[in-house]
Amino acid sequence: MSTNPFSLSGVKHTIAISSCKGGVGKSTIAAALAWELARRGFKTGLLDTDIYGPSLPSLFQLNHIRAEINEFKMVVPVEHKGLKLMSFGFLLGDAPAVMRGPMVANYIKQLLFQTDWGELDYLLLDMPPGTGDVQLTITQLIKLTGAVIVTTHHTLSLVDAARGILMFEKVKVPILGVIENMAYFTAPDTGKRYYIFGEQKAKSLSSRFGVKTLVEIPILEGLCAGMSDFQKNPYIQEAGDEFVEAIKHIEASQSHLKDAVFKEGQVVLTFSDGRVLSAPAFDLRAHCPCAGCVSEMTGQRLVDVKKIPSDIFPREILPLGNYAVGISWSDGHSSGIYPYTLFEHLKH
Repeated sequence: MSTNPFSLSGVKHTIAISSCKGGVGKSTIAAALAWELARRGFKTGLLDTDIYGPSLPSLFQLNHIRAEINEFKMVVPVEHKGLKLMSFGFLLGDAPAVMRGPMVANYIKQLLFQTDWGELDYLLLDMPPGTGDVQLTITQLIKLTGAVIVTTHHTLSLVDAARGILMFEKVKVPILGVIENMAYFTAPDTGKRYYIFGEQKAKSLSSRFGVKTLVEIPILEGLCAGMSDFQKNPYIQEAGDEFVEAIKHIEASQSHLKDAVFKEGQVVLTFSDGRVLSAPAFDLRAHCPCAGCVSEMTGQRLVDVKKIPSDIFPREILPLGNYAVGISWSDGHSSGIYPYTLFEHLKH
């Protein structure tokens, strides 16, 4: 029996796979992760939400396949070795998609709700680059379980990844973690790792936002060769392990931050398990990790500590996911995300 039209009632978890910058291997990673989840026995679907440049048919070498319509006038996803796939490429073929924003939003709605997904444990959404119409449309239409950010260690990629994290935080979608693709290569003669874009840059997202790095994937020739090379790949298996654990953490995180107050110059966070974190308000403001306070290109701190009022206090403290809070300060600054790890670092 088909699920109800215009709903995702049969889908347990809907996860965005995002990069906000093209060319980092996001679609390949999304496909590999979906493949790994299906291999483990999870009922898994993968939706290619890039209307202008659908890549899913090519990734699975299914360019000749066209989607069909069932008796309920629902689009039947293409099934490939236990994995349910849907892409605008299965409807359009090789023809270019020439359309404006409102039409794109309408097609996204149809791909989401008029595809007969059936019962799924996971529906992965391979997001297009950027933070535009498609991303906003999806977050308005459905409640996402979370998002995985795919990036390389290149500075520009990390800058865009940070913008993606901020976008998801703004629409209250928790970040499950970061997959760092093409992080390094291993010399075949010595076995030594070489971080092409710098090893320290890899830690910038974790230190700035408190999000976890799920896995570092090196440059692998096999990941470009075809889906068969995803099988039993240790890095993809590690990504699968970390992904499943992150979902479990989200499911069990209903009892995290209980209260956030300002008391005697300290921002105090109280958790439902009894744990308490506190840090001086002045120090938190001085260590704000936002792009206005820290150079995204060099990592140099830009904030002038001398201009921060000694009696600064938070006007509003908002929980973000399960790893940070957003604070609006009395000096008007409100763009910072303060991970719990920063509280640990600054506690007196």
